[in-house]
Amino acid sequence: MKSFKRIFKYVWPQWPRIIIVVVSAMVVSALLSLSFMTLIPMLDVMLGGEGLHGWVERKSCGWKYGLDVFAPDTTQVVGETTLDVAGYLVVKGVAEDSLAEASGLEAEDRIVGAGDSLIPQDGEKVPCYKILRDLAATTETNVSVRLRRLNEQGTLQDEALVLRTPYNRDFVDSLKWGEVRRLKCSARLAIAERMQWLVSFLPRQDTQADRTKAVLYIILAVGVITVIRCLAKFYQDYIAQKVVQVAINHLREDAFGRAVDVPMGFFANERPSDTVSRIVRDTTVMGRAIKMMLGKALREPLNALFMLGFATVLNWQLTLIFVCAAPLVVGLLAVFGKKMKRATRKSLVASSMMLARLQETMSGLKIVKVYNRQQYERDAFKKINDSLLKQLLKISKVDAATTPILEVLGMLAGSAALIVGVYWIAQDRSFMEGSEFLALLLLLGVAAEAVRKTSDIWNRIQEANAAAERVFAVVDEPVENEKAGAIELPPLKQKIEFQDVTFTYPGAGRPVLSDINLVVQAGHNVAIVGPNGSGKTTLANLIPRFYDPDKGRILIDGTDISDVTLSSLRGQIGMVSQNIVTFNDTIAANIAYGRAGATRQQIIEAARSSFADEFIAPLPNGYDTLIGEYGAGLSGGQLQRIVIARAILKNPAILIFDEATSQVDADSEAKIHKAIEQTMRHRTSFIIAHRFSTVISADVIVVMDQGRIIAQGQHDELMQTCPLYQSLYETQLVKA
Repeated sequence: MKSFKRIFKYVWPQWPRIIIVVVSAMVVSALLSLSFMTLIPMLDVMLGGEGLHGWVERKSCGWKYGLDVFAPDTTQVVGETTLDVAGYLVVKGVAEDSLAEASGLEAEDRIVGAGDSLIPQDGEKVPCYKILRDLAATTETNVSVRLRRLNEQGTLQDEALVLRTPYNRDFVDSLKWGEVRRLKCSARLAIAERMQWLVSFLPRQDTQADRTKAVLYIILAVGVITVIRCLAKFYQDYIAQKVVQVAINHLREDAFGRAVDVPMGFFANERPSDTVSRIVRDTTVMGRAIKMMLGKALREPLNALFMLGFATVLNWQLTLIFVCAAPLVVGLLAVFGKKMKRATRKSLVASSMMLARLQETMSGLKIVKVYNRQQYERDAFKKINDSLLKQLLKISKVDAATTPILEVLGMLAGSAALIVGVYWIAQDRSFMEGSEFLALLLLLGVAAEAVRKTSDIWNRIQEANAAAERVFAVVDEPVENEKAGAIELPPLKQKIEFQDVTFTYPGAGRPVLSDINLVVQAGHNVAIVGPNGSGKTTLANLIPRFYDPDKGRILIDGTDISDVTLSSLRGQIGMVSQNIVTFNDTIAANIAYGRAGATRQQIIEAARSSFADEFIAPLPNGYDTLIGEYGAGLSGGQLQRIVIARAILKNPAILIFDEATSQVDADSEAKIHKAIEQTMRHRTSFIIAHRFSTVISADVIVVMDQGRIIAQGQHDELMQTCPLYQSLYETQLVKA
C-alpha cells in the first residue's frame, strides 16, 4: 500500500473539496438512516392506533426518565369501558439506574395522574393522553405523580411520589453516572425536545383522519429527506470526480515530465510502449480506485456505521451479535486483496506487452506482409493475449467470490441477531416493541448490504496499488545528471576534445567505446567512418550528453561538458539522425520544433535550404499540411528533408548528421549535400556516413573499429596508411 498512498500527495492539495465530499457523504448516510428510523412511528401510528403526538410523548418519557409506559387503546382492553382505558398509563418497564428508578417507579405501576394532571378531589379520572403529555412536556425539576400499585394481597392501592426530571441538575449530578451516560442523557433530552417541538405544529385530535394525516406528514418528511440526501449525493459524486481527475491529471504530468527527463539509458532496458502504458492505462486504474474511495468506499461504510449506530440506540445487544462477524469479513478481504494485487500486477505487465506488440506490428505491417509473417504475428499476439486472459480470469474469480461470501456472512450474522431477538421477545414482551424490532432488522439488513457493496473496494485498491508501483517507478527514476552549480556553456569558439573516453551501455557486458582521444577544431567538419557496430553513433551521442562516459572527459573550449547545464550545451547542437523523427503536427511546426518563435519566412528559408520547399509549396495546405502519425502521407526522402530543415533553422554551433542522407534518392542527395555544405560552413560538424561524396569533403576523417579510433586524417592520407579505410572505400563508400 506504500505506493498507492503516494497518490494522496496529489489529492491533499484539494482539501476544501475533500471536506465537501466527506460532509456530503455523512449527510447522505445520516439521512438514509433517518429515513429508515421513520418507519417506527409510521408503524406504531398505522398498526397500533397511536397518534403521532402520543408516540413522540411516549418516547420522550423513555428518553427523559428511562420510563417505558403504555397507553392502552380500545382494541386491547375488550370488556372494559373507554373511561377505564383512558384513565391511566401502564408502566411496562423502568430502565436500570434511571431517574424513574431513582424516584421509586416500578414495572406494572399504573400512573393515574402527574403534574397538572393529578386526579381532582371529586375523583374524576384524567385521560391517559393528558397524563402522558404532561409527563413528556414538563420542564419542572420535580413532578408529583399519583399511581396505583399492586400490594401483597394483589389489590391496587393508591400511592404518591415525586419524579425527578432531567432539569433537576442537583439531583442528576448526585447520581453515580459516568461521562458517557451523562452525555447520552443530554443528547436524548435534546432529541426529545426537538421532536416535541416539531409535532407541536400538527393537530392533536386522536381520530382516524388525524392518524392518516400523521402518516402523510411522515411520508412528506421522508420525501424531503430523500431530496436533500440525493442533492448531497450529487455533490459528493461530482466533487469527488473533480478531485480524482485533477489529481490524476497532475500525476500524469509528473510521470510524463520525468519520462522525458530520464537518461537515454533508461530506455535501453525499458520498452517505450511500457512507459506509455504506465502513464495512460495504469494512471486510469489508479483514478478509478481514488474515485471509489471518495465515493462508494466513503459512503457505504458511513451508511453501515450510521445504520449500526441507530440500531445500537434501539438495542445494543442484538447489534453487538451482528457485529461479531466483522473480524471474519476483514480477514477475508485481506486474503482476497493479496490475490488481487498479484494478479493485477501480472495483468498490467501483460497489457503493456500487448501494446508493444500491437505497436510494432502495425508500424511494420508492410514488412509483415511482404515476408508472409501474418501467422507468426497471430501466434505471438495469441500468446500474449492468453497470458492476459489468464490474469484477468484470476481477477474475475476473486471478484466473483468476494460478494457471495460476504452475503453469506451477513445472512449468518443477521440470522443470529433475529433468532436471539425472537427468543428474547418471546420471554419478555417488554424487551422491544414490534415496530422497533422490525426497524432494527431493517437497519441491520441495510448495514449488511452496505458492507456487501464495499466487498470490491479492497480488491480495487489492491489493483490500484499494483498500478501505482509501476507509475511511481517512472516518477522515481533519476533525471539526467546535472551538477549543482552547473555553469552556462559559452558559444563554441576553439575546439571539442575527447580525452581517454570509455563508455559502456547500461547492462552491456563490454565497452562500446574504449580510450577515445580526439580533438576537433571549431568550424571543422569531421566524418566518422567504420564498420557497423564500431561505435560511430555512440561517439556522436556523447556530445549532447545523451550518455555520460564511464571514464574520461569531453571538453568544449576547455570546459568539461559535465560541468555545464544541459540546456546551454544542447542549445548549441543540432542533430539529424538516421531514424526519421517527425511529430503529428503541421509541416511548419515540425520545422520550427527546435526554434520556438520562428517566423513563417524563416521556416520557408530553412525548407528551401534543404530543398523541402519544392514539394511543400505545391501541397493544397502548404506548410500547414498535417504530417500524420509516423510521417504517413510523405515519402522517407521528403520527411528527411523536413528534418534537415529543422536542424538548419536552429542555426546551431555544432551539427551532427548521423546517416542524414540515407533515406534520400540520388537527385535529392546532391541538392541536400550542397545545402549541408553551405550550412556546415563556419560550423563544427560531425558526419556519420557511408557515401563517398560526403566523406571525401570532410576536413578530418576519423576511422573507428571495435570502439577505438584506429586512424584519422584526410582521404588521400588514409588511403595510403589505413587498410580498414581502404577496405571501406572499396566496398561501402564507393558502392554506397
